[in-house]
Amino acid sequence: MTNQELTYWVTLALMPKIWTRRKNEIYVKCFEHNPQISVIDLFEDRSCWDELLLTDEEKELFSAAYEQLPNNSFMVEDMLSQGYEILPIHCDEYPKILKKNLGKAAPTVIFTKGNKELLNQSSIAIVGSRNADKISLQFTDNVAKRISASNGVVVSGFAKGVDRQALDSALEAGGKSIIVLPQGIMTFASGFKQYYKHIIQGHVLVMSSFAPKAPWSKEFAMARNPIIYGMASHIYVAQSDDKGGTWSGVLDGLRKNRAIYVRWPETGEKNANVQLIQKGAMAVDINGNTIKPDAEDLKTEEQKETEILNDKIVKILSSVDSCSSKDILIRLNIDWSDAKMKKFLETMSQVEKNKIKNRVYYSLKNSQSKNLALDFE
Repeated sequence: MTNQELTYWVTLALMPKIWTRRKNEIYVKCFEHNPQISVIDLFEDRSCWDELLLTDEEKELFSAAYEQLPNNSFMVEDMLSQGYEILPIHCDEYPKILKKNLGKAAPTVIFTKGNKELLNQSSIAIVGSRNADKISLQFTDNVAKRISASNGVVVSGFAKGVDRQALDSALEAGGKSIIVLPQGIMTFASGFKQYYKHIIQGHVLVMSSFAPKAPWSKEFAMARNPIIYGMASHIYVAQSDDKGGTWSGVLDGLRKNRAIYVRWPETGEKNANVQLIQKGAMAVDINGNTIKPDAEDLKTEEQKETEILNDKIVKILSSVDSCSSKDILIRLNIDWSDAKMKKFLETMSQVEKNKIKNRVYYSLKNSQSKNLALDFE
């Protein structure tokens, strides 16, 4: 591919205010319209814009992007001279797994440095909290070394915690890794220096989908997460909270029927691993081997506490005909408001609400007598 073509591809990829999916759709329509057409024609031949159904706003954005071609041409030359490579989505070296997993949402262009062959080799991602517990880091170490021993590639987001452990464990075992950056690839100078030996040896490839000189940002870190998941054929979860990047990434993967393995937590751990397994992820042990937890084990502590409370309320109501919510609170001796107890009682399938003399009482369904109401008020 010529430097001129790469310049136009980079210009398309870096256009603001147009989603990546839409950029790719426009190029696909362009190609379908004329298989001989190139990305250059998309900018130079404006007569095709109406046929591609570009909106007036999109036409203005393409016109504005066209003015950036000289600057982008200089940047492309500079990048290539420094050993960076630019891979548009239509080229053979672009990772096939990324297109398979993300479809039209795959980055229009990725910027890389290192062994490009890693992009199309069998790969897994190990994901988890930046503040991971010791056992989660041990799990990450075990899985990364296991994958490396089988010649697989470990995908890392290069964040502290699980990401960095996965990378370093893979390299320590003589394995290979892909680093997916949350920043522009030309701002990773310290990282290139740190992993120079591994890059030269062909064990590491660094990739980014962001503007080459863009600094790290929280938004880029979130936008990078789908690419980490997209670059992996299998995903291992060391530790997840019930919100944040790992949680949302796993849920998205489960919706897409991705192969996701979640570490089964030890007793007393406070994380959302069990909840992810409940939602369809496969449970694995500390070494990444699949296990089948008992149904009782799959219950969270909150669910177990709810069941215990359910049983206590049923026991109270089985001893009387009916009872007010306040009386139930007194008998349970728990620090809840009356409103919270009423809301909880309404979730219980065994309990029904009755009105006696304009006052609300609760009883077990199908009880024979509802005449007597215990009330401590």
